[in-house]
Amino acid sequence: MNGVRLERFRWWHIDEVLPLEADLFGAERWSAAMFWNELANGHHYLVATDGDGSLLGYAGLLAAPPEEAWVQNIAVRRDAQRRGVGRLLLEALLAEAARLRVRSTLLEVAADNAPAQKLYAAYGFEVIGVRRGYYQPRNVDALVMQRYEELGDG
Repeated sequence: MNGVRLERFRWWHIDEVLPLEADLFGAERWSAAMFWNELANGHHYLVATDGDGSLLGYAGLLAAPPEEAWVQNIAVRRDAQRRGVGRLLLEALLAEAARLRVRSTLLEVAADNAPAQKLYAAYGFEVIGVRRGYYQPRNVDALVMQRYEELGDG
């Protein structure tokens, strides 16, 4: 996507992502403390901005090499959705997992979020389980999806 810039998610981005988190996830949104915790623990987080520096989205990866990594979240501002921002963020997370030589990458996605499921499937993620009533208070199931990495020698 033209004009989109990815950069490391830093503490000063937290106040900027909270309104987006609230808009997209409502009562299931992450708190500032949850983001602070992710950053404090050194997890790989990115923000996507447009040409004028406006936040388009963010994404995070919790890696436990060499066995696995978990996509913690991918969020894209509503007016920027279906423009390749989520794909760009996912590709960057998968590149980090590959850099760390992680064998499998997992994620949880709401059972009612067909666009996200389609995106993940396009990158080789397959449903391996269901967490019943995972997303509260909506009581929506989470699909657990997994992708195995093709790791060459070296």
